[in-house]
Amino acid sequence: MTVFALGPEEQEWCAAVRAMTAERLRPLAERGEPGRVNRPLVAALGELGLLRRLFPADGAPRALDLCLLRESLARECTEAETALALQGLGAHPLVRSGTEAQRARWLPEVAAGRAIASFALSEPDAGSDAAALSLTAEPDGPDGWRLTGEKCWISNAPEADFATVFARTGGAGARGVTAFLVPAGRPGLTGARLDMLSPHPIGTMVFDGTPVTRADVLGEVGGGFAVAMATLNLFRPSVGAFAVGMAQAALDAALAHAGARTAFGGPLKDLQSVGHQLAEMATRVESARLLVYAAASAYDMGAPGIVRRSAMAKLLATETAQYVVDAAVQIHGARALRRGHLLEHLYREVRAPRIYEGATEVQRSIIARELYRN
Repeated sequence: MTVFALGPEEQEWCAAVRAMTAERLRPLAERGEPGRVNRPLVAALGELGLLRRLFPADGAPRALDLCLLRESLARECTEAETALALQGLGAHPLVRSGTEAQRARWLPEVAAGRAIASFALSEPDAGSDAAALSLTAEPDGPDGWRLTGEKCWISNAPEADFATVFARTGGAGARGVTAFLVPAGRPGLTGARLDMLSPHPIGTMVFDGTPVTRADVLGEVGGGFAVAMATLNLFRPSVGAFAVGMAQAALDAALAHAGARTAFGGPLKDLQSVGHQLAEMATRVESARLLVYAAASAYDMGAPGIVRRSAMAKLLATETAQYVVDAAVQIHGARALRRGHLLEHLYREVRAPRIYEGATEVQRSIIARELYRN
């Protein structure tokens, strides 16, 4: 059964997360250094039990739970949402494909907010075309490899305590990729921070003969592309939920401003052009939310068409969020352009989700391909 409306318990839980975020997490986010891992914020996510919801005892999280969590966090504090999402993205391959020893070593630390995880897939010349990876894993003895090359646009780099790294152990294409769990401090591993439009902890990782062994492999040798895609298929609908949370925050701000601001002899909301704009924004936000919930519910039920549904949810939600935030800025006028205004913040935040975890154009290509698959 597809979820079209949340029950009372889910609504209450989402409200509690929003209140907790505003009270406990937003102040920590505001004290963080832009572009750096905010370890006190991540620790608080662990202390409040929010990170543990990403790593339930029975395996991977429900996609719908992940969406509700990310949407609720995003409405109150995008930095807290991003910190949680990056932990989940970096550690989910470990949940799905890690050995007992790997999981025992790292998952309790990640869930408690003591260890920072990273997902290292993209490269300077292999972003959306993930099968074109060039980071090489050259054989080194009977049981190991040496990693050589560079990763770019990597979450939590170079400050993460460990990274899920995808490298080429075989021939060309997806079948030659292997996933490795690489702890920080390995010989030959360096990196640098990147100064991004929205100052999240993003950076590069450079591998100069960095050693890895069979004990570091996640899943099977040559099976890394499947590990990456399984992670992205779970997280794509929740990227949509992040976007919906930002869009709802922008819509709430626009509604409040249009109701209170007087212009041309009355409140802005009474101008037909503004009222129609608000109606359009609200309709698009609700449409995106429903598609995200439907995709997540389908994932949880193991329904067919997961890849297509996930791509549709991310596509619609991220494009909707860009539209709604831009429209909210227009309704507010110049005040929304001032540094520190909520909408100025959201305007910078909303751009990246249309690119990462598969750009909008890639999602359209996926959807078109899946329409003809059957």
